[in-house]
Amino acid sequence: MRFLDRLQPLALVALRLVLGIIMVGHGYGKVFHGGLAQHVARVSSLGLPGWLAYPSAFAEFFGGILVILGLFTRCASLAIMIDMGVAIWKIHWKNGLLAKGGTEFPLTLATIAFVLIFFGAGPIALDAIRRGGGGGGAKSKKA
Repeated sequence: MRFLDRLQPLALVALRLVLGIIMVGHGYGKVFHGGLAQHVARVSSLGLPGWLAYPSAFAEFFGGILVILGLFTRCASLAIMIDMGVAIWKIHWKNGLLAKGGTEFPLTLATIAFVLIFFGAGPIALDAIRRGGGGGGAKSKKA
């Protein structure tokens, strides 16, 4: 089973790619093509200040890009987790876990973001290059 430990960096890449691609896909329409005004209106209709639409949209689109690249992964994942937490609270909670529009999908995304906050991007990431090869992975450095 030790060989599975050597595959952990690939598992972190897979988590980053899945989360990042989905978030970029969801954020793209909000950031570009006039979608930001609609997003502001939607956020306002939820009883939240309209200006929160900007960090929400940017967390989804630009945070997704950062997660894919493995750059500032923990910060981007925190922003995504907060965004998904608010989405669950204000939009999906009333639908339950498994119903259409329920919490299942955003909860999964928030959980992936949560994992990346604590494990980091891993060694196959720009964070690892930026830190000189450390990558903030799950294994601690030996003295």
